[in-house]
Amino acid sequence: MEKAYVDFNAANGRVKPMHAVNNGPVYKFKADQRITNMEDYKAAGIPYARNHDASFFATYGGSHTVDTCAVFPDFDADPYDEASYDFVWTDEYLKTIELAGTKTFYRLGSKIEHGVKKYGTLPPKDFHKWAVICEHIIRHYNYGWADGFHMDIEYWEIWNEPDLDADDADDKRTWGGTAAQFYELYNITAKHLKSNFPELKIGGPACANLDEQWLDGFFKALEAPLDFFSWHRYAYDPKWIGEMTYKARKMLDDRGFADAESILNEWNYVRSFVGDDFLYSLRRISDIKGAAFTAAVMSECQNSPLDMLMYYDARPCAFNGLWKPYTYDRLKGYYPFVMFNSLYMLKNSVCVSSDNQNVYICAAKNDKGSEGAVLVTYFNDDDNSPDIETKVGVSGFGGGNEVKAEYYMLDEKHDLELIKEEFFTADKFSLCLNMPLYSSMLIKLKMR
Repeated sequence: MEKAYVDFNAANGRVKPMHAVNNGPVYKFKADQRITNMEDYKAAGIPYARNHDASFFATYGGSHTVDTCAVFPDFDADPYDEASYDFVWTDEYLKTIELAGTKTFYRLGSKIEHGVKKYGTLPPKDFHKWAVICEHIIRHYNYGWADGFHMDIEYWEIWNEPDLDADDADDKRTWGGTAAQFYELYNITAKHLKSNFPELKIGGPACANLDEQWLDGFFKALEAPLDFFSWHRYAYDPKWIGEMTYKARKMLDDRGFADAESILNEWNYVRSFVGDDFLYSLRRISDIKGAAFTAAVMSECQNSPLDMLMYYDARPCAFNGLWKPYTYDRLKGYYPFVMFNSLYMLKNSVCVSSDNQNVYICAAKNDKGSEGAVLVTYFNDDDNSPDIETKVGVSGFGGGNEVKAEYYMLDEKHDLELIKEEFFTADKFSLCLNMPLYSSMLIKLKMR
């Protein structure tokens, strides 16, 4: 029998926002007939939604939303004149995110462009002017400029994946210029925004890879604030993602950015982006294997030096493992967000360990210590792996009072359903779990 351990007496910091996502709910304010996932989105307690690639989805506003070139469509216009801006669709989209109780994480720049001609990913003609445009987007959404809002959006990210295709002279999908040009754009924009809004978090650059050469150039050229460092990783092994969180943290600390947050804001299950492995990956994202991967990565990253984790993607697309397209019925991958939110609401992370590298675990308790929760996931990328039995030793909860344990299962047959209840009176007790491959169990503990 496999063994894991939870010590509720050993504090492990706060439960971090590991269930953030890219993009918001599907909802239209003026629609007479709605097909929406708004209530499910709310119920998942998603803390932040990055709005990258929103312009791929028509209901969000399509090509008229979010991207800087959409909000400011004529670059030759006056950036100080509110008539130069088209906020209409982005206003509606950000209001839907706010309606869900979620905070927007705003990506300045453009969606990825896979087509033969590039538009928003080309370097702006005037970097200083582009910075002024970004300033006024912030003024609109946070400070009421141009009949705007006071949304208190704290994270403002400069660009997306400027390092992708850095060695491909013919097809640059995210940044059409040189690395040096991007370093200059970042410095000019971050300095300008931070001087106008010192209270906000300005960062980026949403790196596609933790490439030492490209990032060494970025950090050497950096003369501007970096409140957070954002980066991406697609993988098929949760442990590999965990290792990358340590690499990112070390890169920041070694270069004098110990105070910069490390944010992994694109990730999902991918064996490869080419051939049969890519097709396999797309199929798995929306089934129970993708759900187990999601839960495992959340647990792995909660116990790592990462500050925020943002799943790609809650937008209706092939990378959305939460909802079916068109009908927005829940998929298996929706439930890990609900499960992790149970821990997030308890606030206080506690120390855990596992003797099996394929059993992922995290746990939390409330401020009073009267409620707790344990999330256990069994994930192995080998689809022929056997089912296992796991004993989770629990200590430091209850203090001799009676404790009620409720077991909620997510597997091929159960959608986070209550399958068992137990009662314990000892200060130390064990939770015995039968874990099918790609299953997750949420155990809620309450002192009686």
